[in-house]
Amino acid sequence: MFTESDFLILLALFLVALLYSSVGHGGASGYLAVLSLTIYGEYDSSWLKQHAWCLNLVVASIAFYHYRKAGFHVPKLTLPFVIASIPFAIIGGYMKVDGAIYDTLLSITLILAAYKLFQTKENNDEEGIVTPNYSTAIPVGGGIGLMSGFIGVGGGIFLSPIILLKKWATPKTAAATSALFILLNSISGLFGASISGQLKIDIEVLLPFVFAVLIGGYLGSKYGSEVARQRGIRYLLISVLVIASMRRITMLLA
Repeated sequence: MFTESDFLILLALFLVALLYSSVGHGGASGYLAVLSLTIYGEYDSSWLKQHAWCLNLVVASIAFYHYRKAGFHVPKLTLPFVIASIPFAIIGGYMKVDGAIYDTLLSITLILAAYKLFQTKENNDEEGIVTPNYSTAIPVGGGIGLMSGFIGVGGGIFLSPIILLKKWATPKTAAATSALFILLNSISGLFGASISGQLKIDIEVLLPFVFAVLIGGYLGSKYGSEVARQRGIRYLLISVLVIASMRRITMLLA
């Protein structure tokens, strides 16, 4: 039976997808935050990671389509990050994480995600943009890929701020790169989980989630790629991330 709490979960997932996709992100850290505030927060780390990755696949695919269609994808920027991230994301997805360690790392990840969202400023100035060489980009991509596989995120929440801080791209170009990076990392994480025997997708639970993020991802990425300057609405997302991280820490200390 569809309950009020089910509706609120779907609404929250829709909003996360809407907000994240507007900047080219899949939303895994947001989905983990939302699920951590519900009964699903008591599920094991493998279940949480895998379902967040599945939702990432939907939203990141749509986001990449819209940003690429709008002309913001630069393969030269994306390629070294992707080449390095895929094998490390597989390794991270293959690794089985102890519950306490996962809770700790997820809490830190959510707090860092909130901080990065708060810290990153909108800047559309193309002056001073320099594409990084492979020797610079590959370690960044590999490190984020490993973290993505281990924690269960796509890595865009870390890659985008780095790209913008280093002035490797404008925000919308960074969004296109992040969307593809997230998509491939999520596939790699699921593949790693599969070959380690940890893959366990609950289709009955997942399908309503997919429907919610599909709509949010479409609307958000279309708006972000064609219209937006993103501003204050991200503070709502920051609040969710912080609340969820505090809840995970409370559960850990209980």
